[in-house]
Amino acid sequence: MHRKWYGNSFRLGMVGGGQLGRMFIQEAINFDVQVHSLDPDPEAPCKSIATSFTVGSLNDYDALYNFGLDKDVITVEIENVNIEALERLEEEGKKVFPQPRILKIIQDKGLQKQFYLDNNIPTAPFELVENKAEINSHLTSFPFMQKLRKGGYDGKGVQALRNNEDLNHAFDAPSVLEKMIPFVKELSIIVARNENGQTAVYPAVECEFNPEANLVEFLFSPAEISNDIEERSKKIALDVINKLGMVGLLAVELFLLENGEILVNEIAPRPHNSGHHTIECNITSQYEQHMRSVLNLPLGSTNLVQSGVMINLLGERGFEGDVYYENYEEALALEGVKIHIYGKQKTKSFRKMGHVTVGNPSLEKAKEIARKVQEILKVKA
Repeated sequence: MHRKWYGNSFRLGMVGGGQLGRMFIQEAINFDVQVHSLDPDPEAPCKSIATSFTVGSLNDYDALYNFGLDKDVITVEIENVNIEALERLEEEGKKVFPQPRILKIIQDKGLQKQFYLDNNIPTAPFELVENKAEINSHLTSFPFMQKLRKGGYDGKGVQALRNNEDLNHAFDAPSVLEKMIPFVKELSIIVARNENGQTAVYPAVECEFNPEANLVEFLFSPAEISNDIEERSKKIALDVINKLGMVGLLAVELFLLENGEILVNEIAPRPHNSGHHTIECNITSQYEQHMRSVLNLPLGSTNLVQSGVMINLLGERGFEGDVYYENYEEALALEGVKIHIYGKQKTKSFRKMGHVTVGNPSLEKAKEIARKVQEILKVKA
């Protein structure tokens, strides 16, 4: 049956041109879907593979509105965009997924936490403050995490407040004060929903963070958790996307406590770092699923094909300039290793430059190989 999105007449707009958009386009090519990208960086990763590439600020009303005028469906690979422009495009009949009203909630961590509270979604206790001066009146006992309500990403905009001395480094801006939770594992669930209300949920993964950069260093799939915790985690993720009424792909980050309680940490309305492994490890990658969801196609199978470990390739500390990948061939020679380079020409400390997936029937074997990859493959200048 002929579909309107096949061929040059259908135009899908991707707001953002980073590595998530790049991997999205790589999957869209298999469906002959034309993807047009907007990004402020003239050398963004999507530049060389998008059907068309427009340079413009994602927060500029006119740039985003004008970009969307000739698109049939508009989606995002980053949530920090101009909501008003997307709202106007939606009012004028454009399909915008995820919907602007949802992006507005997710852009503001205060609104996000309030949404959990209002909808009986389990999350850590919190307080909202307008500035640094208000913090003392809200802190009952340390430790807390301070999270900027707006603008934080990739570990930025988050500050641990463990004692009075830490208050000297607190942000002087509207923030969420969240009780620090003694979790035993950080989990993530990717879930998708299309316009018909069909949902699909991926198996839980476990995240291991780089404490210095506050970024995911390793991801393990599947997570080593009980069936009960797996099913409750999936139920929470589905509950979040259904209560939002969202169309698109949603990453739901979770804390697993020692007593088995599961709390929602944060959500991201787009492909996510915790879903990179799905390209090699699941029947349908998160990028293909994102496309299927925003085009109201039947959602794909999320079943695992193999166990896997994902490693973020971060710029080595102290190196800045034209990128060089040390021991690339040696890493590529290891069993099950797939290297994804994002096309960024310049590196700097802890910048996400690519990722590696190690697939294997045995998760323990995949972990062993992944540790070797981390030891030898370095991103330098």
